[in-house]
Amino acid sequence: MKTNTKVAELLVSYSNNISPEQKISNSDDSYDIVMNLWNLNTIQIQEEVKVIFLNDALMVLGFYSLSKGGISSSIVDIRLILSVALKAIATGIILVHNHPTGNLKPSKADLDITKKLKSACDVMGINLLDHLIISKKSYFSFADEGLL
Repeated sequence: MKTNTKVAELLVSYSNNISPEQKISNSDDSYDIVMNLWNLNTIQIQEEVKVIFLNDALMVLGFYSLSKGGISSSIVDIRLILSVALKAIATGIILVHNHPTGNLKPSKADLDITKKLKSACDVMGINLLDHLIISKKSYFSFADEGLL
C-alpha cells in the first residue's frame, strides 16, 4: 500500500554582503579581530564561544556566535561548527572562547574539544587553524603552543 508522503526540499544558500578584507596571518591578527566582536562588558562574567571562518587565502569570510554559557563553561557543538563552515564554503576555522576568570591555561575539556574538532575538520578537509582562549587583556593560542 503506497501512501502520499511529502518530503521537504532542503535549500542551502550563503550570502556574504561584505567582501573579505581582513586577512589573518597569525594569532595576533585573530585576537585583534575577535576583540572587536566580543562584548567587553561581559567577557569577565560569562563564557562564550565564537568561530571565525576563512577562505584559502586566509581572508575572513565571517564569524558565528556558537554559544553562551555560564561562568565556567559553554557548549561547543562540532556538528554545528562544521555545518556553518560547509555552508560558507570555508576552508579554515578558528575556534575562540573566553575564560571569565582571566586564567588562559587550557582545561582538560578545552584540550579534548580541540582534539575532537581537529579530527572532524580533517575528515571534512577543513583546516582548524587555531583555538584561542581569550581574556580582556591577552590570549592563549593552541597553534602557537604546538597543540594542534
